[in-house]
Amino acid sequence: MQDESALMISCIPHLRRYARALVSDYAGADDLVQDTLERSWKNLSAWRRDCDMRRWLFGIMHNVHKDGFRKRAVPTVELDEMTFLPVMRATHADQHEMRDIVSALEKLPIEQREILLLVALEEMTYDEVASVLCIPVGTVMSRLSRGRERLRAIVEGHVLASSLKVVK
Repeated sequence: MQDESALMISCIPHLRRYARALVSDYAGADDLVQDTLERSWKNLSAWRRDCDMRRWLFGIMHNVHKDGFRKRAVPTVELDEMTFLPVMRATHADQHEMRDIVSALEKLPIEQREILLLVALEEMTYDEVASVLCIPVGTVMSRLSRGRERLRAIVEGHVLASSLKVVK
């Protein structure tokens, strides 16, 4: 039990980073991490030792996040904005660029955003992402490609025409 809890604790920074990028508000991200850890702790007996703990936790977080969309939680107010200060202050230009990227990420469909964050931010392989999200590897690759293309267009200020056609 000691090994499992140490492994779980070592994954918390990755979970927090992904949750903050996915949810884009600190209170919601912290709630998502807490709910993920709570659910994983209750189901720790379901974790197989031959399975990567981080990948297992990300799968749980994905499901918790999806469940949260189905039943919107009561909005909360963050009590302490200064809990996590960066070691080095970003420049004004860096802050604007980061805000633009976060804004562009929020404009992506959730299916593309999840995959983009897991691959780019968490450096997961396509197979790991497919396992976490319970989708085929080909779907991961196509959503990632479309997500990157759409993100690039949004950041560059281009408007993408919808590839969907109205059928009567």
